[in-house]
Amino acid sequence: MAPERVIAGEVQEDDSRLDTSLRPRALADFPGQDRVKDQLLIAIEAARQRGEPLDHVLFYGPPGLGKTTLANIIASEMRVSIRTTSGPAIERAGDVAAILTNLEPEDVLFIDELHRLPRIVEEVLYPAMEDFALDIMIGRGPGARSVRLNMPRFTLIGATTRYALLSPPLRDRFGSVYRLDFYDVPTMERIVTRSASMLAVDIADGATHELARRSRGTPRVANRLLKRVRDYAQVRGDGAITEALASEALAQIGVDELGLDDVDHRVLLAIIEKFDGGPVGLETLAASISEDADTIMDVYEPFLLQLGFIQRTPRGRVATRHAYAHLGISPPRGRLQTQMFE
Repeated sequence: MAPERVIAGEVQEDDSRLDTSLRPRALADFPGQDRVKDQLLIAIEAARQRGEPLDHVLFYGPPGLGKTTLANIIASEMRVSIRTTSGPAIERAGDVAAILTNLEPEDVLFIDELHRLPRIVEEVLYPAMEDFALDIMIGRGPGARSVRLNMPRFTLIGATTRYALLSPPLRDRFGSVYRLDFYDVPTMERIVTRSASMLAVDIADGATHELARRSRGTPRVANRLLKRVRDYAQVRGDGAITEALASEALAQIGVDELGLDDVDHRVLLAIIEKFDGGPVGLETLAASISEDADTIMDVYEPFLLQLGFIQRTPRGRVATRHAYAHLGISPPRGRLQTQMFE
């Protein structure tokens, strides 16, 4: 699959690219993640002063926190082009060789879901990342020989939700590694306000806070909920989003006051009701609610862990007293205390 090539920072006015247009295009406009931004600003300015490409960068953390957005911002700040692809799309060594040989000097190559790269593709990336060269085998058998092709210096930006699945040799070749964390409510309010302004939506302060606190600390979720509430306000109201209307809309789509949706509730109820509060293995839990195990681990579990609603133990997942309290279920007498020491 050929990667998409765009000029970073290019404004897209087409309504069909609304999701892209909501993304910040400069570090100054990117809310939150202050530690990461400060380090990136220094690295970018230093690279520009030296006239060199930025060191290879790796972003990791839960989905929806801005890894792809930051990759595009880096290319924009460096005033270079960006090529975008993903781990599953690169199946053979020849695929990555074709991508790399078409890069221009100082281009950015962004690979999403980096942990899903085949091992043979990783091995092609090693000399490309270190020496900006490709080692290609010509011929087969005893007459085969290796040819090294030099290529322009470039910046590889990788993004992953599963940092532990990256092989140590690949991790070690990134000059900068940044973890993105969930956003706090004040930052989420800034994100909702900015997105509402770009969508030309009239939103009350109370509604902004309501959306912010139910967005799981994730900008992608905030933008998705904002659009659904905007639709509700357009059909059931006069288009303006009030606090009461926002609460009604969020209740209708099944998002509670902490931002938990239907799948979150199914996960917690399965642990509590089907498995007596746990412990239960991830695969068993996923099968019990007909959900993919990787989706539970990558999308739902990080936020439930942050809230303190579940606990990972050597024997599996356990529901905590906070989960029981949130669901309005009385925990079995002595059960939670016993679980903590199993």
